[in-house]
This record gives sequence, structure tokens and C-alpha cells, in this order.
Amino acid sequence: MTGGGDDSDLAAVVEKSRTQTAIDALREEGVYDSGRSVEPYGESHIAVPVIKPPQSTAVTDVRSVELPRRERGLDDLLADRGFSAAEIDAAPGSWAVIGSVVLADFGDVSAEGSLSTDRREAVGKALLDLHGEADTVLARGGIDGTRRDPTAEVVAGTGDTETVHVEHGTKYAVDLSRVMFSPGNKAERARMGEVVDSGERVFDMFAGIGYFALPMARSGAEVTAAEIDPESYRLLVENVMLNGVSERFRAVLGDCRDVETTADRVVMGYYETAEYLDSALDALVSGGTLHLHEATPEKRFPERPIERLEAAADGQAVDVLDTRVVKSHSAGVVHGVVDARVD
Repeated sequence: MTGGGDDSDLAAVVEKSRTQTAIDALREEGVYDSGRSVEPYGESHIAVPVIKPPQSTAVTDVRSVELPRRERGLDDLLADRGFSAAEIDAAPGSWAVIGSVVLADFGDVSAEGSLSTDRREAVGKALLDLHGEADTVLARGGIDGTRRDPTAEVVAGTGDTETVHVEHGTKYAVDLSRVMFSPGNKAERARMGEVVDSGERVFDMFAGIGYFALPMARSGAEVTAAEIDPESYRLLVENVMLNGVSERFRAVLGDCRDVETTADRVVMGYYETAEYLDSALDALVSGGTLHLHEATPEKRFPERPIERLEAAADGQAVDVLDTRVVKSHSAGVVHGVVDARVD
């Protein structure tokens, strides 16, 4: 082994094929430096940062190598706090910060290989350390029932699930223990504020807390928004005031099929929309635009929602303007959107 230089520049040189094995071993030995990057070293080796020469991990060489600093991630924090490699693998690989709440997928606590309740809490505390603006960590659950009520569990922090989240200038008051908020729909929410014209009449049939309706109203549209869930409706009304769009926004508590309105644009932001298409087309003016969301088997998108729309149109001309996948919904199923003009 070759010494030289300051210990803060030390790196263990290992063969590329052994990179992850060596990193795991160096972590277990307590000498891996998570504050610097792992970088190529020559054609066939990798320089792994260490805080001192390893004693039990087999490496090719230890030498002074200038490696760039990097931001510490969750894996680094957990390793520093004594988590094993298996526990780090079981920790959330991704999460979303929504206002002051971190929403993460911890999986089923009873599943084999999952983290215990106390280790979940330790992971939650690490996530709060990573995101100083947050004060609560929630374990993301499923969506229960046609009203899309979420199931979520407080993992760490104050336990306050109410927050205000801001996206592209739109403010969303949300209680993540009681209503859904999908980070994966962010681009679609922003897009709806871009496609609408000022003064255009919009009917949002499944408004929720105003996911799509609020950006459209902020762009000058005259919005009628229906929501059947009382808790979501309460937040929708709060968000209308929060965004200063009350003068061009009509919020309706109830089934969208019972709402009488005429619209230049109809938004159907719900996964199971087929039974509502007749009501959507009744509200849509000739030449108006329909945004049809659906959870569709990947192999059948966009054909299935287009076929359903054409069947409901019953002879009206359907001009498909665009189709896109918003995100993965579940294994083999996508959340997709069809934009169509109906004459």
C-alpha cells in the first residue's frame, strides 16, 4: 500500500468488478467516507474514499486521490447511524416533499425483509435531517374507495399532516392523511394551466382539492369544479380563496353527473371515467376539448380510452389531439391522458 498526503484525501483503489462489494465492506469496517464521490481510477479500477486505511477489507491500494465532495444522501446517513446493508436496501428509495411533509413508500411492515417499526422511525428522523423544511414523515399507503381517500401512517416528526404545498405559483392546502396528492402528476398540473385560454369555460368533473382546476383558474379560465368527497371539497374551497380566484370559480359538492354547466373544456382527472363520459359530452360544447384520464393496461394505451370515447360520442367527430403517459399506476398499468376535440 502507498501512503502520502492528508487522510482527508485517502482513497482505497479497488477493481471495478468489486466496487459495490468493497464499498459495503468499507462501510461495515467504519472507514468509508460518504462525503466524497466514488470515481474511476485508471481503466480498470475505482477510487473509493476512506477516512483511514482499511484493516480488514481487501483493496488493491490505498493512496491520496483528490475526490470531489458530494451531497450526503439517505443511504449515507443510515450507514453512519449503524444501519446494515440489508436495512438500507429496505429503506425508501424515493420520496416526495409536499410542503412540510415527507411522503415516502416504506412498504408493508409485515412483509419479509421490511423494516421494523422502530427502524422506520429512525429512517424517518434521517429524512427529516435531510429536509430541514419538513416536520413530519408519512408512510405512503394505498387509495381507499371511489373517493380516493388515502391510507397513511405517521412515521416520525410532529405528526402534523396538514400543510400548504406550492407548485409553479399555485398554492395547495392539503391534509395528506385525508386526501390524496400525487407528486407524479406535477407536470400535468402545470400543463393544464398552460393550455387554457383566459375566459375559457372549464368543467373539472373530479376536482379533488383543485389539482387541475386551480392552475386553470389562475390562468384566467371560468371554472366549475365538482367534488363528491366533503373533506376534499372543504380544502378545494379553501384553496380557491388561498389562490385569489373566487370571482371565476364555482365549487360544487356532489356527483359531477348532477352538475348543470356548459364548458369549452372538460377535465376528467379520475382513473375510472367510462361511466361518466355521457355527462362530460353533454356539458362540452361542439368543438370543445376533453381531457380524459384513465388507468389503462400499458399494452392497451391509448387505444382503449380512445375507443371508449368514440363509443360514447355516438357519431360525433372525435379528433385526438394528444396522448401521453403521466406515470406508472401499478405493474403493467399506466396513468394515461387522451386530449381530444369533439364536434
